Amino acid sequence: MPLPVSPGLRFLSLFRHSLSHNPTLSFPYLTLLRRSMATDSVSPSNTRVGWIGTGVMGRSMCSHLIQAGYSLTVFNRTLSKAQSLLEMGARLAQSPLAVASQSDVVFSIVGYPSDVRSVLLDPTSGALAGLRHGGVLVDMTTSETSLAAEIYAAASAKNCAAIDAPVSGGDRGAKNGTLAIFAGGDESVVNRLNPLFSLLGKVNYMGAPGKGQFAKLANQITVASTMVGLVEGIVFAHKAGLDVGLFLDAISTGAAGSKSLDVHGNRILKRDFEPGFYVNHFVKDLGICLKECQNMGLALPGLALAQQLYLSLKAHGEGNLGTQALILTLERLNNVSLQPAATPPS
Repeated sequence: MPLPVSPGLRFLSLFRHSLSHNPTLSFPYLTLLRRSMATDSVSPSNTRVGWIGTGVMGRSMCSHLIQAGYSLTVFNRTLSKAQSLLEMGARLAQSPLAVASQSDVVFSIVGYPSDVRSVLLDPTSGALAGLRHGGVLVDMTTSETSLAAEIYAAASAKNCAAIDAPVSGGDRGAKNGTLAIFAGGDESVVNRLNPLFSLLGKVNYMGAPGKGQFAKLANQITVASTMVGLVEGIVFAHKAGLDVGLFLDAISTGAAGSKSLDVHGNRILKRDFEPGFYVNHFVKDLGICLKECQNMGLALPGLALAQQLYLSLKAHGEGNLGTQALILTLERLNNVSLQPAATPPS
């Protein structure tokens, strides 16, 4: 049985019939909608949540919502990736549209901009087509700023709301509920959704539609150059004959310390390339960054270099590894390996 709708959204639904016969009511209706969304509280007792995309990140994020008591409906193209959530009490929907028809707020975190467009805007199966008046779309995929603005406009035309809210923090941040969330769109809607965001991490309001995506792209540029520096330092230390583990411990509390070092240093030493964030998706992100740089007339050579190094991993068939696998590219460039040679049998 669906959970009750918040009072403001129930009030606004009374206008639907009039709106369909008199489109000129749309502007005051939308004003009322946004005012309502700014004041209605979000809680497990009155807010049904939908989630599209239950992969490495989404699965952990969904678990926090279920544990907080929210009614959750999920969709994922690969059913096995949603199985653990179904065992926790989530309901399975057969399409993004079906998710939205059972939800007040729909989150999405998928792979590529083309996936975002498909799951949110497809006229026959997308979430917006199933979302009722007053509903909210929250796209947490790292995607194109122009697409975020397009989704916002399409949602507004249907008297709904849309927030672009990509995240940073990888699989560890998703599991621990400590993600950095970059939100673009109407600030009042972001504030209203804070009870949900706070279960996933810390939301940072960045400005108008698309600004959340711009902030995430700037984040990825920073991460990319940091990762290049980290693996170059590791290769240098190895070639110099240092104990690389001791070296990483030594620099972790100095000026070279970073989140990338904390998260990936030991993984690199252990040859653990399981994805907290896929190389394929990082290549996609950096490609979007370069496209935006071209639009802005910006030259960011560190970004361009990092993208080429990660493209090398993809060319070697390593796109489904984690971003820490960048060490493999530097090893190949320098004909070295941090992996100890196998001891021949005696």
